[in-house]
Amino acid sequence: MAAKGRLYGVGVGPGDPLLLTLKACKLIANTFVVSYLSNKEGASQARQIASEAFAQVNHQQLHIAICMPMDTDRTLANQAYDSGAALIAEQLEQGQDVVFLCEGDPLFFGSFAYLLQRLQDSYQIEVVPGVSSVHAAAAALQLPLTLQRESFAVISGRHTDRQIRSALLEHDSLVIMKAGFARSRILALLKETNRTEQANYLEYISRDNQLINTDVSSIEDRPGPYFSLFVITRDRSAQSVQA
Repeated sequence: MAAKGRLYGVGVGPGDPLLLTLKACKLIANTFVVSYLSNKEGASQARQIASEAFAQVNHQQLHIAICMPMDTDRTLANQAYDSGAALIAEQLEQGQDVVFLCEGDPLFFGSFAYLLQRLQDSYQIEVVPGVSSVHAAAAALQLPLTLQRESFAVISGRHTDRQIRSALLEHDSLVIMKAGFARSRILALLKETNRTEQANYLEYISRDNQLINTDVSSIEDRPGPYFSLFVITRDRSAQSVQA
């Protein structure tokens, strides 16, 4: 019986192709079957990031694009993941390794987690970490996410007002991911918890259209893009830095 292929969940980082790890580069360059999420027009941010580093290789590869509906209905999303997992499984059964490209890190708010659930009991899987947007944001701001005994949390703009408010009140440092549709709510909660001046807002981190706003009081009170987040830290001006 022919050996089954191996599935690799490969993080490609937030946008800058130079942030791909050496291991990710090696796998992308040497694996024939490459998969990724796309919209209905076939556009894929993960593929674009990899293409900028490996344009000459991608023309020779077999691509499996998993079209994701732009809808909040999880039933449609689950159907897309089911279909994508089946296409990937076909290649694995034929002995082909498959690389799945995932923006940021595969297991940190990563789409690869849903394929992992569907395939990990039947196939060998390896996960290659990627640079997350959280760490890329801290680097862009040149701002430590947490120091010494500071508490740190990461939540999503999809959480309720109560959950976001609680996190803002309880933690010294906080990153709010997927902030776009919830931007108006988050701005109101920052003001309510007196953390507006401690907040930074970023869009499209490490990409050509990156935006950094360190004065969130100037942000328009309306939804923002999907690829956006808030970074909130306590005032450290009087804090001594110790090893």
